[in-house]
Amino acid sequence: MTIELDFDKQGGLVPAIVQDATDGTVLMVAYMNGEALAKTIETGRATYWSRSRATLWVKGESSGNVQEVEEVLVDCDNDTVLLKVRQTGGACHKGYRSCFFRRAGESGLEVVAERIFDPDEVNGK
Repeated sequence: MTIELDFDKQGGLVPAIVQDATDGTVLMVAYMNGEALAKTIETGRATYWSRSRATLWVKGESSGNVQEVEEVLVDCDNDTVLLKVRQTGGACHKGYRSCFFRRAGESGLEVVAERIFDPDEVNGK
C-alpha cells in the first residue's frame, strides 16, 4: 500500500500529531519521513524520524513507553498525519503523560500535570 504524502514541502518530513485513542489527549508532536510512516503502518508501533539524531526511532524502544497505533489519519493537504495510539507509560521524555504539560499565562509557563515517571531512570541518564 502506498500513501502519497507531500514530504517535499517540508524538507522530506511531515508533522505527526499523536493523540490518545481512548480519551483524545494530544500526547506529542513528532516528525515522519516516508520510511517512518511505512514502518509505523507495517508494525503497528509508532516510528518517527529524529531530527537531532538523523535516524529512525521507535517510540518506547529504550524507555518501554511504547505507542501501539490504532489509526493513521492524513489531513486534507497530505502534509500532516494524526496517529491515534494506545500509550504505555508517558509520551513525554520529561516524565509526563503528554508533552503538553505546561500552560502559558501572564506570569509565564505553569506546570499543570503530574510527572508519572522519573525521566533519569527511564531514559538512562
